[in-house]
Amino acid sequence: MNSKENMSHSTTYRKPRGPGAAASLLLLPLLLAACSGGAKPAGEAAGAAPAAAGPVEFSVMTITPSTPPAADDGPIKLAIEKAVNAKLNVQWVSNNIYAEKLNITLASGNLPDYIMINNTFSSTFRTMVQQGAFWDLTPFIAEYPNISKGISKTAWETTKMADGRNYGIPRPRPEDSESFFIIRKDWLDKLGLQVPATTEELQAVMKAFAENDPDGNGKKDTTPLAAYVNPADLGWGGNIGPVLGAIESSFTGAHGHWKWDEASKGLVYTALLPETRKSLEYLTEAYKQKWMPEDLLSLKLTQTRDLFKGNKAGIIVDKTGTLKLHADELKKAAPDFKYKDFYPLTTLNGYVPKGSGFNGMFAIPKSVPEAKVKAILKVIDTWMTPEVSAIQKYGLEGVHHKVENGKKITDPEKLKKDNASDFNHIVNIVDAVWESSPTPEEAEATELFRKVEGERAKVSVPDVSAGLYSPTGQKILPELDKKIQDIKSKIILGREPISAWDTFVAELKANPDVIQTTKEMTEAYKKRTGTP
Repeated sequence: MNSKENMSHSTTYRKPRGPGAAASLLLLPLLLAACSGGAKPAGEAAGAAPAAAGPVEFSVMTITPSTPPAADDGPIKLAIEKAVNAKLNVQWVSNNIYAEKLNITLASGNLPDYIMINNTFSSTFRTMVQQGAFWDLTPFIAEYPNISKGISKTAWETTKMADGRNYGIPRPRPEDSESFFIIRKDWLDKLGLQVPATTEELQAVMKAFAENDPDGNGKKDTTPLAAYVNPADLGWGGNIGPVLGAIESSFTGAHGHWKWDEASKGLVYTALLPETRKSLEYLTEAYKQKWMPEDLLSLKLTQTRDLFKGNKAGIIVDKTGTLKLHADELKKAAPDFKYKDFYPLTTLNGYVPKGSGFNGMFAIPKSVPEAKVKAILKVIDTWMTPEVSAIQKYGLEGVHHKVENGKKITDPEKLKKDNASDFNHIVNIVDAVWESSPTPEEAEATELFRKVEGERAKVSVPDVSAGLYSPTGQKILPELDKKIQDIKSKIILGREPISAWDTFVAELKANPDVIQTTKEMTEAYKKRTGTP
């Protein structure tokens, strides 16, 4: 089947079965040629360039933070499709339920052509790769310079599977703007508080935010820390969600599940560290004092963001690049709020996570023919050019932005109305928060973020386990993650005493599968890093 035929192929490709079906595929190009009569269209001279191929049509499944998501006939989507010569059939899934939806989709076997894998190292995805369910993209990537060079070497290296091959395109992220604490600087200033640099100082800030009316409405109704515990976040920052996981990591000094121990020359599972116990005591006290939402277990990511955007919470864990996502809504509830008040902490207890350079990746199922794989990669490569990626960043001139003195001045409301940011969840380009910083307020915020990211880069801690493979761990860790989240949640909510954690850890230390997983992870780490 030639590439032109694949470009018009239906979005759900099912492999033909039986010798007759295989023969029909071989005959299809001949039948098409026969239908054309073998003659050139009128006016087409011998040796002339062939007519441009029609748009490549393919299906996509990815996340969206928007309700409702981008419309199929929205102006930004249509402009991107025209620019990349494609027709996208996008299934937008709320990031609140994406992990669950992904598991259901993977189990069904009826996969879209281009699917976002949010946890690249999940046992389900690894197993499907081993079974040959997804394309090895390694041989193709060098042919697409924007894809190969527009994504960091770290991201490409870290997302390799156990065989050293890449089975997806990483979703690029800046390495030094990993999700970490962002605090309302205007609230700190109003209460005469300094930016916290330790968990002890953060505790004092949370207490003040709860008791001293930082929003000025005369009521004690603010939530200091916008946090949640969601099963979809298993594996993120200590199994208890990004916010609480960031606190735990600030105690352990480890980004992720594993920490290198210089004394034993091996990796240690962070659940076994005494600092993890201390973080549980800290979080239990924070919940008891109502410094976190009471409905911690039922909240979703979007709801915690709503607390922050609605001027009801003073601290959140997010990326600096999410400023516009929060600030434009926050300004409605707090008109005096300035972009510089969206204040990212440099470190906490000297810790800040270093990003892996990616957040999930897009994979292509093996049910997609090779010619169509290349056509999809060509679309993505074209999309990553500055000219095309600018469409989702700035929208259309005269509709979503105007040009003044050579700078694009955007209309945030119109960009939001047409879901411009949704398309970052298909193709994302790593750059500054504002390329041109069109207003003094935005320029001031951009300068702050760059300064913070520069300071973070000096001390940030990478996830030493990212991309490492343990056969035993693949079998036991998914269930172990659930057990850890369950017991941590119960302790934080006061349903179990801290002694329950001591008993649990003692059992883990004696568990032969945990011991074997630790051994395999250490061996994989030493092999990758060359550590003796």
